[in-house]
Amino acid sequence: MSKVFVVGSNSFSGASFVGTLMQLGHEVIGCGRSPEPHQAFTPYKWRPRAGTFKFYQYDLNHDLEEVMDLIEQEKPAHLVNFAAQSMVAESWKNPDHWFMTNVVSTVRFHDQLRRCEFLQKYVHVTTPEVYGSTSGSIDENAPFNPSTPYAVSRAAGDMSLKTFFTAYNFPVVFTRAANVFGPGQQLYRIIPRTILFIKLGRKLQLHGGGHSERSFIAIDDVSDATMRIMQEGIPGETYHISTTRIITIRNLVHMICERMKVAFEDHVEVVGERLGKDAAYTLNSDKLRSQLGWRDRVSLEHGIDETITWVERWLGDLKQLPPDYIHKP
Repeated sequence: MSKVFVVGSNSFSGASFVGTLMQLGHEVIGCGRSPEPHQAFTPYKWRPRAGTFKFYQYDLNHDLEEVMDLIEQEKPAHLVNFAAQSMVAESWKNPDHWFMTNVVSTVRFHDQLRRCEFLQKYVHVTTPEVYGSTSGSIDENAPFNPSTPYAVSRAAGDMSLKTFFTAYNFPVVFTRAANVFGPGQQLYRIIPRTILFIKLGRKLQLHGGGHSERSFIAIDDVSDATMRIMQEGIPGETYHISTTRIITIRNLVHMICERMKVAFEDHVEVVGERLGKDAAYTLNSDKLRSQLGWRDRVSLEHGIDETITWVERWLGDLKQLPPDYIHKP
């Protein structure tokens, strides 16, 4: 099995992907800017493992030399980058932090990485936020129209990478996934937050009444797609990872309440909309399905039930942890 280097291995998507790699027997090296989180948020520690994992605490903003020394030492065939400042609403408060991580430090990293001749594939995990609010189903050729500092910073990083592919034949492939969810997700995300607040008897704030539309996709399906893209994706190409099912945030919360047998009205309060929040993302994932043979397998209902089970399993620990996003520059 190939050696895989995962940047941002502490993130929800990163930690879940590490778990998938280890199940398949890969040798995995991970790095992240924070220490490994609580075991509840590291799926690779509580799922079957056949491969190996080594973690290093490095921050691309401050430890690029150490990261590159490690990459040169390990010489991975594949590198998958999940690292980014990723909170949308908070990017308005300190936009320079988002641009430093998602543009300046990322471009510096890519400029070093393009010189690594042993690297066969670089997977850049980015976001549909770069498209802004969309109308109808969009494919990978949709124009960028970002509406928040976060989205602008990710669009800039993506555009820079495109020039690296053109100029240097850098073997980059891009992934843009719909809203991911599942066991192990951070508590400030809508699905685990709703479940936890119901368990704790707290009211969930529903921004703008929850009328924005999203596609929610189970993290196991995303990890499977990322694996296929890493192994078979065509350099220079972008792949959307999404279901065809669209649901409003309000109806999503309704569904969770129904599955937990509680009344929606008892656990939700409507508050004002967040600045710059896009109304809808509808991604066409036909390219991934037709070219790489991927399909989503986990239904929204089943994925929610799995996440409820995860919250219940770790509830004693989760209720002691902060449920809100804590910004780290």
